[in-house]
Amino acid sequence: MLIEAVELVKKFDKKAAVDGISLSVGTGESVALLGPNGAGKTTTVNMLTGLSRPTSGKILYNGKVFSADDNNIKREIGVVPQHNNVDRDLTVEENLIVHCKLFGIKDIQKAVSGALDFSGLGDHKDKTAEKLSGGMKRRLVIARALLHNPKVLFLDEPTTGLDASVRRTLWNFIRSINKNHGCTVVMTTHYIEEAEMLSDRVIIMDSGKIAAEGKTKELKNTIGKYALDVYKENEIETIYFETRHEAINTLEKITEEAKVREVTLEDVYLKITGRRIDA
Repeated sequence: MLIEAVELVKKFDKKAAVDGISLSVGTGESVALLGPNGAGKTTTVNMLTGLSRPTSGKILYNGKVFSADDNNIKREIGVVPQHNNVDRDLTVEENLIVHCKLFGIKDIQKAVSGALDFSGLGDHKDKTAEKLSGGMKRRLVIARALLHNPKVLFLDEPTTGLDASVRRTLWNFIRSINKNHGCTVVMTTHYIEEAEMLSDRVIIMDSGKIAAEGKTKELKNTIGKYALDVYKENEIETIYFETRHEAINTLEKITEEAKVREVTLEDVYLKITGRRIDA
């Protein structure tokens, strides 16, 4: 197993932001940590990347215990933080060159050229970062994190703050990292569709704990394949069914406004926690 976390705990002022979670990520996998703000996703990633030390528990990479001081393992990790931390006054190319020098990359020209081609930023290499659109800045941060060819890339809320069309374009870019470059990807997100689109496996987090995990289809099948939303005065009541035929039969007997749809990961989260993911 590439990454293993065992009973990880992280406390701030005696309050547990991450409360005894255990998880594993296999080589080549794409895994999404899904949950609302405050679920403990970013804190988990910070511990897995050595940006924060666990209060207790342990982390292993390929069976070797990892600590925040282990620079050898850190060199195999790429990190894309939640906020774009590029140097706004440097050009796209200069941002990449600086990162190459920090990581001791020998053939800087080759690495930068490859990153520009892969990210689609070649035509913008001479622009200062401050003049890039939000989507382009995100591409730059991701391309920079991949310059040293990490074995695993961590993406913390990679599309937060982007509009829907830019988000979808970036999804294709992120998917290519895992599928075409063979890089293991671990991402955090509170977007249901993003988790479904970009991950092989989803880990649902709530209040610092893992509420459920598994492949998207398997998680949805635990509650049913179809949902019937019944719109009542102050709430939506949702009923789950194994077949569309069963859902439609029930719909025909209901007098309130209602609709039949396929089950989503948000239904799974709602079923487990009793609230929607954006609550």
